[in-house]
Amino acid sequence: MTAPALTPVATKVPDVQRRRLVPNLPEGWVGWAVTAWVTVIAALTRFYHYGTPSSILFDELYYATEGQELLDHGVEWEPNGDYGAYVVHPPLGKWLIALGIKLLGNNSLGWRLASVVVGTLAVLIITRTAIRLFRSVVLGAAAGLLMAFDGFQLVLSRIALLDIFVLFFVLAAFSCLVVDRDRRRERWLAALENGLDVTAEGRAGRPPGGWAGIPWWRLAAAVMLGCACGVKWSGIFFLPVFLLLILLWEVGTRRHAGVRRPWKEAILDEVGWLFAFGAVVVVTYLATWSGWFLTDTGWKRHYFANELGKTELPVIGALQNLWQYHVDMLDTSQNGMVFDHPFKSAPWQWLLLGRPVAIYYGNEPGCGQDPCSAVINLIGTPVLWWSFIPALIALAWLGISRRDWRALAIGLGAAAGILPWFYFMANGNRSMFYFYAAPAEPFLILAVVYVLGALINAPGITASSRQLTAAQTDRRLYGTVFAAIYIVAVGLCFWYFYSIWTAQSITYNEWWHHMWLGNRWV
Repeated sequence: MTAPALTPVATKVPDVQRRRLVPNLPEGWVGWAVTAWVTVIAALTRFYHYGTPSSILFDELYYATEGQELLDHGVEWEPNGDYGAYVVHPPLGKWLIALGIKLLGNNSLGWRLASVVVGTLAVLIITRTAIRLFRSVVLGAAAGLLMAFDGFQLVLSRIALLDIFVLFFVLAAFSCLVVDRDRRRERWLAALENGLDVTAEGRAGRPPGGWAGIPWWRLAAAVMLGCACGVKWSGIFFLPVFLLLILLWEVGTRRHAGVRRPWKEAILDEVGWLFAFGAVVVVTYLATWSGWFLTDTGWKRHYFANELGKTELPVIGALQNLWQYHVDMLDTSQNGMVFDHPFKSAPWQWLLLGRPVAIYYGNEPGCGQDPCSAVINLIGTPVLWWSFIPALIALAWLGISRRDWRALAIGLGAAAGILPWFYFMANGNRSMFYFYAAPAEPFLILAVVYVLGALINAPGITASSRQLTAAQTDRRLYGTVFAAIYIVAVGLCFWYFYSIWTAQSITYNEWWHHMWLGNRWV
């Protein structure tokens, strides 16, 4: 006779432990309806006449041109030559621009199409991410509206530069990690409900593995981060931050599940997946160079054979050549990027809007009097951007006092997007621009929303709480009124500045009245 198979014994998980592992998430049609509404607002403001002006703007001179070259040759092409050109940025962003050119032609509608699409999708993603982070549709809508009403993100969404793609992929990677955190906790809760004994040694004290144990959302985050690096190397700044967050969240999951040694168990269980995360980032990054690998005319594609006279082994030889290319790129980024430019700025100026970038200035008629001005100034919505610094200070204070994982994640994301540039400023070996702050912008907005949520809800009270004291009810009312006034103020400021973000013809005096910091903005 064979022993009967043992079946899991259902276990009652305490409500406190259940809430810590898997808090209620406001799902359903309301959340998606609000997300759709916010995304439509973003789409209308970004797609409206995005091809105007039709001329090449700022660094579109490089990226739109190279997008067409990728379509024609598979690599960036040396003008009047027969071989690939040397460029200092990876090709993925230019491939996305090329896709728009392929669809709509080599014109302003074509080379800006990818930017306007991903800029709009970024609003959708931050809305859904904020709903999940804060367990509140209202706060999710606030995050989406703040990004939709940000002139910085608007302008980057309407021109063919690379930075909007870095913003998008970094935000998408973070969003996938937040989903991964929830999925991993749901897995532990389900295992506890099925009788898991977390005090057992080895695999017996862990949720079942197999196909269901693969952290698919985490691997998707690695793909997104690899894509960010495939647009600009600045995406790599987020790799150590995301690895740290994964580890800390896994430790927290085990602590709430009742594991006796959460740090030890998390490291033993997850170290392999952390290496897998990094490996997926690298593989994805290399995949963005497919055009270079599949042709023979890319810059230094056959460096070892043509310049050193050495034999190139299959696959390995191509990687060696690409490595040499990257050595040149690193040298240029560290030593060859110092130049005079009227709109360069230091990182400490970015949150203060100390030196925005004039993308375009024309004097097209149409304003009803002479002279007229049609301009595109890369300036963040002042009411929003000037609230970032106090929001970060409040985020740090509230995060420490409440020991809130969300504050840590948001703060580290903002730091990864800005602090590394202070290193380059200190070394004086690189000229920098305001749009380098693009990957940090979603985290800065989430910092503002975090503070708004703290004003609305007292510690321990979530947005979905029903039974509140009189004091808590008053706090929620006053906090909600303040948040609404703030978002309306950002929206009104956005409406006021919209003309100088979209090259609308206005009088010269009207344009000058928008330059609140005078010559610093000119």
